[in-house]
Amino acid sequence: MTKISPEIEVTMQAEEVLQVSVDVSFASNHFPKYKLGADSQILEEPKEDNHGPSLKEVVEQETTSLSEQHKRLSVRDLASKFDKNLSAAAKLSDEAKIREVASLEGHVLLKKLRDALESLRGRLAGRNKEDVEKAISMVEALAVKLTQKEGELIQEKFEVKKLANYLKQASEDAKKLVNQEKSFACAEIESARCVVQRIGEALEEQEINTQASKKQDVEGLIEEVQEARRIKLLHQPSKVIDMEHELRALRNQIREKSIFSVKLQKELAISKRDEENKYRLYVLEGSENLGSYLQLKPCSDQAPQLSKCSIQWYRLSSEGSWKEVISGASKSIYAPEPFDVGRILQAEIVSNGQKVTVTTTGPIDPAAGLGSHVETLLRKSNSEFNVVISQMNGQDHPSHSVHAFHVGKMRIKLSRGWITKAREIYSLSMQLCGARGDVNNSAKALFWQARKGHSFVLTFESERDRNAAVMLARKYAFDCNVMLAGPDDQV
Repeated sequence: MTKISPEIEVTMQAEEVLQVSVDVSFASNHFPKYKLGADSQILEEPKEDNHGPSLKEVVEQETTSLSEQHKRLSVRDLASKFDKNLSAAAKLSDEAKIREVASLEGHVLLKKLRDALESLRGRLAGRNKEDVEKAISMVEALAVKLTQKEGELIQEKFEVKKLANYLKQASEDAKKLVNQEKSFACAEIESARCVVQRIGEALEEQEINTQASKKQDVEGLIEEVQEARRIKLLHQPSKVIDMEHELRALRNQIREKSIFSVKLQKELAISKRDEENKYRLYVLEGSENLGSYLQLKPCSDQAPQLSKCSIQWYRLSSEGSWKEVISGASKSIYAPEPFDVGRILQAEIVSNGQKVTVTTTGPIDPAAGLGSHVETLLRKSNSEFNVVISQMNGQDHPSHSVHAFHVGKMRIKLSRGWITKAREIYSLSMQLCGARGDVNNSAKALFWQARKGHSFVLTFESERDRNAAVMLARKYAFDCNVMLAGPDDQV
């Protein structure tokens, strides 16, 4: 600010100069220092900051640090942090009030100074008048800048108030959280104390029971030892050894006689069958067990050719109490399937009004090792078999490429690579059984109707795979409340 030169003497009446009110208080004991820059812009000289960062900056730094580290702080530490920041915000609010009072005093001082300079400008002339006008313009600029500072102060006051409210609410929430966590911790401690007490009681009870059981076991062992000693005294060792040898010899004799009896029964059945075949026109050839096939053959020159006869296979109970037709089994060859195990098979041959029946000697036996193989496959979620499509919808299939037959817990799928031929879930319209028509390798063939109007005859690599696939599919279908069988089968 340009000072008035002391060399020029200016005389004015003391009563005409406006005096500054004595009730005005100043924030400092000296007038601020300014410089006049380009275009009469007032430049404030930089102040030396000997007191470090302001209180607002400290609050902001603490808030940022608290936000970054809240995951690592405990609830109690969080509450204390919020309390500290709340007190800092209160201090900052007080400082803003002081600055507001100082700003009001500055406005009063600038107004009185401007009025004093206006009165001087009317009494001076020449260069002094110009200096006074410059001083008046500087005072006006200071008033504008002070107004701007007041706006910034109001905005800062609003932000401080908002921050104080936020910190106050956060402090209250933190205190509630501390109390809640404290109650939870007390409840957990009490629960842990009860659990420890129950465990201690259980351990004491277990220890008492263990000691009692050990005592009983020792007493029982003592009694057994005494009994053994008494038996040993009653029997001489040589007699006991002789009795053991005699028992071993008797077991061997019983085993040999049972084997001989089974052989005699088989020979008797064979001889009886041969005796009956002398008077029969047809006979069944093949093993009567799962995994093989049975074939009708004429055993007399008077027997009509099978190609000119009507053939139908039946399934009988082991006691012969009921009889069930096997739908579709009308050829001279029939391969038993898992549903036939434990049942008797009978073939009925009709020619020129005459009916001839041929029956197996006994129920169909299961395949050796098939049950354990199926149990192993059941542990998997999906079993895959290599098959060849022999027929599709009742027509011979020209391609002999290998396909994959997937048997799952919920569905069956037939595919070749990425191409899916059929994929259906277990339903009442699905049918699955051994092949019953005129099919090569009938013991390896399987009939599968995925849905109505869409059926396949599949040939497996072995009889074991075919029977395992049938048993797996029926087991999974039964788990889905579906009875999977062949056409017209009674299940």
